[in-house]
Amino acid sequence: MSYKQTKCWNVDNFFSGGENLTWIKEAALWITKGEVVAFPTETVYGLGANALDEQAVKKIFEAKGRPSDNPLIVHIAEQHQLTDLVTDIPEVAHTLMKHFWPGPLTIILEKKDTVAPSVTAGLDTVAVRIPDHPVARALLQEANVPVAAPSANLSGKPSPTSAMHVYHDLKGRIAGILDGGQTGVGVESTVLDCSKPTPILYRPGGVTKEEIEALIGPVHLDPSLHSENAAPLSPGMKYTHYSPTGTLYLVEDQTKIASLIKRAREEGKRVGVLTTTENEHKYEADVIVACGSRENLASIASGLYESLRMFDEKEADIIFSEVFPYEHLGIAIMNRLEKAATMNELGEDFPCS
Repeated sequence: MSYKQTKCWNVDNFFSGGENLTWIKEAALWITKGEVVAFPTETVYGLGANALDEQAVKKIFEAKGRPSDNPLIVHIAEQHQLTDLVTDIPEVAHTLMKHFWPGPLTIILEKKDTVAPSVTAGLDTVAVRIPDHPVARALLQEANVPVAAPSANLSGKPSPTSAMHVYHDLKGRIAGILDGGQTGVGVESTVLDCSKPTPILYRPGGVTKEEIEALIGPVHLDPSLHSENAAPLSPGMKYTHYSPTGTLYLVEDQTKIASLIKRAREEGKRVGVLTTTENEHKYEADVIVACGSRENLASIASGLYESLRMFDEKEADIIFSEVFPYEHLGIAIMNRLEKAATMNELGEDFPCS
């Protein structure tokens, strides 16, 4: 499906009311009528459709070019709406919701048949969260339907953290975009399966494993986090994601980056480096992007997707990225970088040509 125009509503200054509320109402009406609308959450921009309307949900997959076996997250405004979506809410899920909702934690539960089949990709469970963003909450309350919403980007590209990113990827492919300014967390929500006796963490995100375990005790890490061949039991956990156009390599040893830059430039490549504010002065490359401070992993998560998109804007052919510790929010950052990278660890004989 194509649109002559993708409408943009600027609601960045949401709390000023007036016209902003009118735009929210219009966007919500479009969702209830089966259209697809992009909107900001505290993590990234989502691409929303009525989760109870199979034909509307299919428009999400069509607009993104998203594989149909990749399930979606359902967003709700209030916890009581869960009763229309799931058959049971275990006590552990209640505990997590009380502590982390609204916020960047998605909880997987046993589904009811009311959920559109495409939302769950044939699974017996559904992934649900309450977002912590005033525009998202207002839209969901006004629409008064659960809204299925993956990230509002072309499949495989870096997730959008601004309305401009959405427009770049999806103009003419969706009905409208609510522009609520820059998002905050910058990486998608954590996905935790609470339908099992011991919860399973399928996707690291804005709520860390350590924060969850401090509240409910040990959780399992899903082995498919490191496997591209496993069936996707969670949104966003199969296929290449988050990738810039240029070839991205992760470099464990920062001392090797200078020589890698030199070799790539000798091959005639336009070279980029993904680094931090502490190290950006160390490199001589065509495109140097600092995604945040190594002393503040939240700043790196917030700036990661914007940074990856900058390499496309600057037309980098090859990108060398520093790596980050596999702990706390660093697990989510590295998960995204590993899915975006050509190789998760660069060897001596990398192919420049």
